Amino acid sequence: MLDDLPGRGAGHIAISGDLTHVGLASEIEEAAGWLGRIGPPDRVSLVPGNHDAYGPPAVADPWAAWAPYMTSRDAEGLDVGPGRFPFARRIGPIAIVGVSTAVPTAFWLATGRLGDAQRAQLESILRTLGAEGLFRVLLIHHPPVPAGQSRRRQLDDAPALRELIARAGAELVLHGHTHRTAIDRLAGPGGPIPVVGVPSASSIGPKESRRARYHVYRIEPDRERRFRVSYEVRGFDPASGRFAHEADAEL
Repeated sequence: MLDDLPGRGAGHIAISGDLTHVGLASEIEEAAGWLGRIGPPDRVSLVPGNHDAYGPPAVADPWAAWAPYMTSRDAEGLDVGPGRFPFARRIGPIAIVGVSTAVPTAFWLATGRLGDAQRAQLESILRTLGAEGLFRVLLIHHPPVPAGQSRRRQLDDAPALRELIARAGAELVLHGHTHRTAIDRLAGPGGPIPVVGVPSASSIGPKESRRARYHVYRIEPDRERRFRVSYEVRGFDPASGRFAHEADAEL
């Protein structure tokens, strides 16, 4: 994937979590080196996954090594607050808003939670960015919709998040967690909002449906402050040992 990605011409890269197995300090440091190979912090946005929070933190800020990829940029006038999440990044006509659903759980659970404080700030941020006419991308690990995962792997406060998005709106929700391609819709104030997940970017397991993939999105504004969204699916090909074009689609 690291060989394939630079040739796609992406202006920004969004990563939806689970960079580690159980969130050990050594794993977090190793993943920081991998992030550096993906791109600089101003071109890469990251939210953590549940695997990144399994172990009890040995320090007050276990993700400090990833901080540059999870901080707000060009976020004047937004309710980003003193905490790390939510963060917001204005990138031309697009805004990426990252939230954390990663909380420590027992090893047989993989649930997530946003919490009241994050949701309150998120609603304020989405409303402000919407009033500016920006294309709002919500980056989250656990999907806000039932995407085939069992109850023990779902987002605990997903109903509250869905109600929030129905009020405040967004243009695209990108998630991880399910390790499979998932395309759904959420109700929004202006119409349905696409919710998209992809398999793990590093999986080379025997199940074709879960084999590594990533999406390359093209977001194009028009004169009426609307947007056209298309994307390419890049998937790992076991025969060649490389990623290759699989499909083109529109949202």
